[in-house]
Amino acid sequence: MNRLLLLPLLPAALLLTAPPAARAQKAVPKTMLSAAPNAALTARLAPLVAAEQASVVAWRRDLHEHPELGNEETRTAAFVAAQLKSWGLEVQTGVARTGVVGVLKGGKPGRVVALRADMDGLPLTETSGLAFASTVKTTYLGQPVGVMHACGHDTHVAMLLGAAHALSQVRQQLPGTVKFIFQPAEEGSVPGTVGGARLMVQEGVLDKPKVDAIFGLHIWASGPVGQLWYRPRGEMASSDRFSVKIIGRGAHGAKPWASVDPVVTAAQLITSLQTIVSRQLDLTQDAAVVTVGTVQAGVRYNIIPPDATISGTIRAFSPATQQRIWDSIRRMAAGIAAANGATAEVSIEPYVPVTFNDPALTAQMLPTLQRAANGAANVVEIKAVTGAEDFACFQEKIPGVFIFLGGMTPGTDPATVADHHTAGFKVDETSFPLGVRTLVSLAVDYLSEGTKK
Repeated sequence: MNRLLLLPLLPAALLLTAPPAARAQKAVPKTMLSAAPNAALTARLAPLVAAEQASVVAWRRDLHEHPELGNEETRTAAFVAAQLKSWGLEVQTGVARTGVVGVLKGGKPGRVVALRADMDGLPLTETSGLAFASTVKTTYLGQPVGVMHACGHDTHVAMLLGAAHALSQVRQQLPGTVKFIFQPAEEGSVPGTVGGARLMVQEGVLDKPKVDAIFGLHIWASGPVGQLWYRPRGEMASSDRFSVKIIGRGAHGAKPWASVDPVVTAAQLITSLQTIVSRQLDLTQDAAVVTVGTVQAGVRYNIIPPDATISGTIRAFSPATQQRIWDSIRRMAAGIAAANGATAEVSIEPYVPVTFNDPALTAQMLPTLQRAANGAANVVEIKAVTGAEDFACFQEKIPGVFIFLGGMTPGTDPATVADHHTAGFKVDETSFPLGVRTLVSLAVDYLSEGTKK
């Protein structure tokens, strides 16, 4: 997910403190589930997928013990590349700095489908108590800190490796090609630089061979093991960083009339920005968030500084809402500054777009999710999530679906679960078989459906 503890990097992913609320689903008997489009291949894969569990757990624990920050995933990348090469896949390394791409060409002609996992950890000192907890230390933004897989990216890599190994054993029966994308820097790149999924797209990861559709999966610590969560269309918010520099005139704190006070002006702007969502948007149609996270001004209590800067995050679920918020921030900053005799410099940096699950592809693959999860009751449509995910950069180019995998031991109170991006984060490893099965099923069913057209 994303580096949210130190502000220069904007949160890119699941930043909620509680799981998204879900609408209740009616149980559907397994006998009512539709048949797999390639029943013979699905049946052959079932024992191969089941056999991956021990390896997936071992890989995950190794990766968890040796986390690396975004664009520094050299050990992880080498580990992934070595595994893929040993199974006979075509492997490309150094994609978007440290990314790895494996291509598995099936024995039969067909479409190309991509499966994606993110690889990077976070600047946190782990307190999970796990036997394989990270002890890695680093310096991040000038501060000593630990490194930890506090968002489950280690589990994503391990599960995608499990899927790659299982599929590699049936390559002659595959009707098409599977591209395995192991992505760096989902949690963010250095401010002002392009990284992660966006850089992978720029470097052509969706080409040669050209990908027709992409699927991604994210573990969710407070979702019950055995469940998959999804949402058609806008599933996760766009994420933008904004900053406003108020330029006034400094003065002695005892003579405020001699100043154009940027602190007071910034305070007025902060309060007014909250009315964008509450008074300017139709919240029955679309949700949004405008949050101010920093206020920087002055160096001494009795000096009115010449300028002040605020910064924060914008979340939206449609490009139209996103643009309206941008316009409102610029208009308010200019107007409030002018009313106080100051000027304002506004900077808005788009970070990731809306994670938009293609509705037709989502509907097409819903039976696949229900079969993988052993029943429609275990596949839950959720409300929109105000966190963000740079998987959206792939979805801007081709149809894609992003889903969540429950990682909480059944019977656990979600309120007691250590959240993503916290030092105590952990997940139940019994969730992994469903994750591997889901990835494999999405690839096989999508390719098999394509052969019927």
